This record gives sequence, structure tokens and C-alpha cells, in this order.
Amino acid sequence: ILDPEDQKPSLIKEEQEELCISEEGEQLVLKQERVKCENSGMPLKTEPKPKKVCNNTDENTQLHMKVHTDERPCFCEKCGKTFRRNDKLRLHMRTHTGEKPYLCITCGKRFNDPSAFRRHTAIHTGEKRHSCKTCGKRFAHSNSFLCHMRTHTGERPYLCTTCGNRFVNASKLKRHTRTHTDEKPHVCNTCGKRFIRLSRLTSHTRIHTGEKPYSCQICQKDFAYTTSLKVHMRVHTGEKPYVCEKCGESFSQAGSLTTHMRRHAGEKKVLKHL
Repeated sequence: ILDPEDQKPSLIKEEQEELCISEEGEQLVLKQERVKCENSGMPLKTEPKPKKVCNNTDENTQLHMKVHTDERPCFCEKCGKTFRRNDKLRLHMRTHTGEKPYLCITCGKRFNDPSAFRRHTAIHTGEKRHSCKTCGKRFAHSNSFLCHMRTHTGERPYLCTTCGNRFVNASKLKRHTRTHTDEKPHVCNTCGKRFIRLSRLTSHTRIHTGEKPYSCQICQKDFAYTTSLKVHMRVHTGEKPYVCEKCGESFSQAGSLTTHMRRHAGEKKVLKHL
């Protein structure tokens, strides 16, 4: 039998986690193994082992913390918009300068944003990895697929706090809020006209440049806008989607129907005078 003084007490390990902030401002979990003596129940001291909550490396911690603090030190002198990072500001500045360094070698279209350029290239490759199980429609990008699924579910998670309207994605909400603030960040360098959406500015600049990037595959006529090409195609297809409710005559353009309806309005005026 061993002498009681020679017996080593049985030890019980207990893990406890404490949340703390390091000297660099990084959120840490101190994972401590508290060892208890089975005989006395008294804890024995051990060194704490720090375990990071965030997976960011030490050199990126300061940048990452701006996500939590909403600190935006990078300031656009043109429109006042603020950013957390310099690279995001540089990317934004291209909306003012018109710089588009990313060129599609297939169609010649240029982009100011590398992610937009990558999305565009999928148009040419035809790759559509994401398929809707409800309607079978396929998508090249996961974000487009996610937004599409909301048309089936009716989900609109993005709320306008001003008017209560809801939207399927953040970009639609962002564009909508500008109708309340009257913010028009996209400026034409030629005439100074301002626009809420970049796509509107892109279309507008063709007035000055004369660019007509959309071509009819049947007669090779060129157009500045996709809507103009769509209307033109009805010349070849014979499609006339605009129908007069009065007499049943149909037209290929909404403007032609409007002009036609004035004739009926004129007939009413004549009948009133009779």
C-alpha cells in the first residue's frame, strides 16, 4: 500500500472559454484547461491557450475590424461616397473617370470591375452551372440564381426604411433609395448630365460617341440600344404586340398605337359636335 503522501491525486480537466480583447483589438477566446483535484476540488492553475474567433491573419486584423466598426476612412472627392478600403475607392473612381481596363477579347466590350468582367465572359462560354428546380431556368452566377429563386418564393429581404418597399437584392434597394435621396453619382463627362444608374449613363454616352454596338443578324443594321434592336426585329418577324381595344388593329410599336388612339379620340369629338 502506498503512503498517502506519495499518492498522486486524480485530476479532472474542465475546459472553460472566456471572451476577451487582445492588445491589438482582436477578439479572442481564451480556452483554458482548468485542472481540478478530485480529492480537494480545488483548481490547479494552467496557462491559457488563446484561440482566434475570426480566421483573419494578424496583418489583416485591423482592416477586418472596420467591418464591425463601420469605419470608412476612404473618401471620394467627386461624390462624397466613403469606403473601408483604398482598392474599393480606386474601383469606384472609374465610374467618374470612365476608365475600363478589362477588355473582353471576344466581343470588345470593356469593364471597370474585374468581377463584372468575369460575369460577362460566361455569356460567351455559355456555362450555366446553376439550375432552378422549379422552372428549369439556368444561370451562370450564384447571385443571379439566388435572386431568381426569390421570384418563386416571394421573398424580398431588403427593406426600404423610407417608404416600406421591399426588394429581392441589395443592388435594387440601393438604386431605389436614390429616388428618395435624389443621389445621382454617375456623371457624363461630356455634358455633365447625372444619372442614378451606371447603365443609364452608359446608354446616354452613345448620344455623344455615336456608338451602335447592337446589330441585327438579318440585315446588319446597327443600333445604340437593345430596345431599338428589339423593336426593329419586329420588321422581320411581323410581330405586332400592341393592339387597339377599340378596333382590334395591331402595331409593332407602342408609339404607333398611341398615335392611332388619337384618331379614335378625334372621332369622339366629331360625334359630340354633330
